[in-house]
Amino acid sequence: MLDGTGDPVCLFVAVRGEPGATPDGALPVLDAARALGRRVLLPVTVGGAPLDWAAYEGPGSLGPGPHGLLEPTGPRLGPSAVADAGLIVVPALAVDHRGVRLGRGGGHYDRTLPLAGAATRLVALVGDDELVEGPLPAEPHDVAVHAVWRPRAGVTPLPL
Repeated sequence: MLDGTGDPVCLFVAVRGEPGATPDGALPVLDAARALGRRVLLPVTVGGAPLDWAAYEGPGSLGPGPHGLLEPTGPRLGPSAVADAGLIVVPALAVDHRGVRLGRGGGHYDRTLPLAGAATRLVALVGDDELVEGPLPAEPHDVAVHAVWRPRAGVTPLPL
């Protein structure tokens, strides 16, 4: 998934028991992507607008943001930065087999994902038991993810 070449990857800083969060605050996925030579972009929350993006340059490039999240403190690239990404990994509480993602309710990714390029792969990072059988509620504006990434099971392409 992160092969060291190509377009930037859009990731996020995992918190509050999300997959990828560590008790000591380490950022293994972000640091691994950078070690592979990838340009890592992280979201910056901007009220009710689509997410803004800025480069992750290591743990020292992060500061506190809204909702208890860590965000990059460097120059903002604008919401359209996702159009150049080869991969966008999004947080989710659950994903169904159609690729419908249940988020935390802020709508930040719902406003952002339509700006992604046609070739951009959308992957939801979820817990091992958060790929669900039953259909999740979907709205016309929802953008389905192409795969889920689970800690033990790895990446599962969707729809199944």
